[in-house]
Amino acid sequence: MSWLHELFNRSPEIALFLSIAVGYYIGKIKFGKFQLGGVAGSLLVAVVVSQVGVQIDDGVKAVMFALFIYAVGYESGPDFFRSLGMQSIKEIILAAVLAISGLLTVVVLAKWFGLDKGLAAGVAAGALTQSAIIGTAGDAIARLGLAADEVQRLQGNVAIGYAVTYVFGSFGAILVCVNLLPRFMGRSIKDDALKAETSAQTGVQVYGPGQESAAPDLVGRIFQLPANTATSIEALEQSTEIPITIERVKRDKQILQPSPEMLLQPDDIVLVVGRRPAVVSIISRLGTELHNVEGMELVMQRRDVVITNPEYDKRKFGEIRAEVSQDVRHGVYVSQISRQGKLLPMEPDTSLMLGDVVSVFGAEQDVNRVVEQVGHAIVPSAKTDFVYMGAGLVVGLLIGLLTARIGSIPLTLGSGGGALLSGLLFGWFRSRRQTFGEMPSGAVQILKDLGLAGFVVVVGISSGLQAVHTVMDQGLLIFGIGIVVTVLPLILTMLFGRYILRYDNVAIFAGALSGSRSANPAFGEVLDKAENTVPTVPFAITYALANVFLTLLGPLIVAFV
Repeated sequence: MSWLHELFNRSPEIALFLSIAVGYYIGKIKFGKFQLGGVAGSLLVAVVVSQVGVQIDDGVKAVMFALFIYAVGYESGPDFFRSLGMQSIKEIILAAVLAISGLLTVVVLAKWFGLDKGLAAGVAAGALTQSAIIGTAGDAIARLGLAADEVQRLQGNVAIGYAVTYVFGSFGAILVCVNLLPRFMGRSIKDDALKAETSAQTGVQVYGPGQESAAPDLVGRIFQLPANTATSIEALEQSTEIPITIERVKRDKQILQPSPEMLLQPDDIVLVVGRRPAVVSIISRLGTELHNVEGMELVMQRRDVVITNPEYDKRKFGEIRAEVSQDVRHGVYVSQISRQGKLLPMEPDTSLMLGDVVSVFGAEQDVNRVVEQVGHAIVPSAKTDFVYMGAGLVVGLLIGLLTARIGSIPLTLGSGGGALLSGLLFGWFRSRRQTFGEMPSGAVQILKDLGLAGFVVVVGISSGLQAVHTVMDQGLLIFGIGIVVTVLPLILTMLFGRYILRYDNVAIFAGALSGSRSANPAFGEVLDKAENTVPTVPFAITYALANVFLTLLGPLIVAFV
């Protein structure tokens, strides 16, 4: 093994990426319906690699965690602040109850069984499956003013507690949310999901990745007008309740530029664009449908436009559409309205706000005309705005330097909590403007995955030798404590949600409960049982809150244990 020791000392980054690669491979292996996961797998492999003898600079750990926690906040920001309202008060309370009950359970058991601050925080991170606690607790431990070797020991114990309790932390959440909750409520997730879906149709159709309607709402079709045609383009366009648009006219092999006053003649070939019901309603007047007519091809534009014109703020969609002149909206169709990533119904009574995104469809010159009137077009980009991202990280790390004291106890968000708070704010502000601060979803995901995996690998490599000895001495005790920390807060929160918050729908309750524990595997099983997306909304709200509440348990556990 001496050659491995020499190799890793010459190039510690090999040990880092080897641990991530092998860890994620092991994490994909299924044990029944359970998977260890890439993070826990990477940590375990890092502990094994550490037995060879290798050290990685702590600066790598700090950078990795800052990137991870900022990305978590950036992604959760829109949902987090959107959830802070009376309409979601039950989800807010539910997430808070689980976090508080989890904190109390960990603190009581830690004092009862004599766990140190590191092991207590690690048990919380693993049993509550909130990996970010590893970082926030480690950062808080580093600020206690202890000797360097004691800091390293306690930080190593955080990783130990996490590694021992994480497996049941994931499995136990599935047992409670998917198996125990339906039996407790006396109904199945599937039945209540179907009931909620039937009673809560809003007219908004949401498609998953790679899905689209087989019969799209907006269509373009080519017709050869019949012999009895005698009408102007304007009259034909206004002959339906929902207007259509004549985008191209071909007469005697010549392409003509359409205008409202142009008189259409028999055998003219026209390209008609509009909403499918409107086009279908006048097919009898349009004659024979044609295909692949030379010169009638037209590339249409679909653009997302951020509303920045104050004239449209807090105005109803129907009012705006009625007031905008025909010259401005001619040939442009609204296909979707969203607010901070959430689709809104395209009903006349839907109120629009600054920052809402309107998706418009039409010919390029028509779309450009509307963009100038409404606001700014969002230009899709695969590049990250590093100015915005860097500023967010700097602000977060500066916030993390602030310290307040309650008596002799120092309270601080630390670099982790500061970066999380900054990520929430910057992510929310970006969702309100969207003309700057681009960070594609793929970039956010790799920051989360690589940041967290790299962070836990450095922790595992730094404390692996010590971890083996501690697990051998206290492993069964820590595992048993982890079972209690996993199950008890979930059961207490389940009882509180049923009898105090009056949750009645099992599918909605299961989504909210799994989100309040940030339990992705449990939520996946809930969705599988539901066979629709009903549990998704309550999960999104409580999950966004849990990413904040549970992450902040790290410094609190360090302060109170």
